[in-house]
Amino acid sequence: MISILVNFNWILGKDSDAALQRRCVDLEYRLRPRITRFLMERLERELHGDFSSFYFDVDLVRREVRISDKTPAKYVQRISCDFMQEIGINCY
Repeated sequence: MISILVNFNWILGKDSDAALQRRCVDLEYRLRPRITRFLMERLERELHGDFSSFYFDVDLVRREVRISDKTPAKYVQRISCDFMQEIGINCY
């Protein structure tokens, strides 16, 4: 099994400082395993652990994680509703 990681796009707002950067690192350590498990449960057989085509927008302003438009549409359609319920809204 190959395990290739997902990609994050950070939406930070106007203020970015060292404390915010530390918060982003901490948040990524919490989000990455949750998102990877989510994808494995739904797409592992099809993708064999290669989740490199998945992109997520981590919006610190709106306090949510969204599936990015960079993610192939065929996967977005299959996972978007479950993703928002399980991970996306008020995820941190």
